[in-house]
Amino acid sequence: MRAYFLSDIHLGAPYFPDSQEGERRVVRFLDSIKHDASHIFLVGDILDYWYEYKYVVPKGYVRFFGKLAELSDMGVRITWLIGNHDIWIFDYLPRELGITVVDGPWECSLYGERVMLAHGDGLGKTPWVFRTLRRLFRNRVCQWAFAGIHPRWTVAFAQRWSRTSRADGLERDAANDEWPRRALARLTDYTEQYAAAHPDVNAFVYGHLHQLVDTTLPSGARMFVLGDWLSQFSFLTLDADGTWSLQKWQEA
Repeated sequence: MRAYFLSDIHLGAPYFPDSQEGERRVVRFLDSIKHDASHIFLVGDILDYWYEYKYVVPKGYVRFFGKLAELSDMGVRITWLIGNHDIWIFDYLPRELGITVVDGPWECSLYGERVMLAHGDGLGKTPWVFRTLRRLFRNRVCQWAFAGIHPRWTVAFAQRWSRTSRADGLERDAANDEWPRRALARLTDYTEQYAAAHPDVNAFVYGHLHQLVDTTLPSGARMFVLGDWLSQFSFLTLDADGTWSLQKWQEA
């Protein structure tokens, strides 16, 4: 048996040339692993935007949610760690799909390994603007006020924000490749400090940075960053014998 980790799928992103084909690709991957997967960890930003109202949820993602429900019914344990795009997951997905939803860093024991998982967006010394927005988005009063706005406005606003943010990020990275290095250095510093205080943790698994990273820390623990499913189609596995492997999926 094997545990699988993937992140940053960004289903429904407005900058996808074919959003449904992106969803079908992920579903084909999940279907290909359903007979050897004991656990699946979705490490944030699985959906590009999601907001659960009291009685309704956004349209779309039917194939993806259906596959998760199938795997859950087969006995695969699925854990979804909230990212900075799919912040507003409340009780619908756990109730309908039988998955566990976690907000924030989370430790678990798996095949003899002690693993810390987090999307990675709020770790380390992040810019004050980002910290402010993160607190705002998680504030219950702000969430209640946001829920009072009709989805025709909120969804359109979220899609414009996502499209602009993606374009700005690509332009920034093209003009200055120091930003990805600084972001990785900040996450690595945080992880080394955490590892020093928690020597029982053998591995750290993150998303968010859209980088593929497999490195060994001074403590001896492994640190992984999962890449993305926008262009890399990457995932991490942990076998029952304790073997880790960071891979890119290629369809047969």
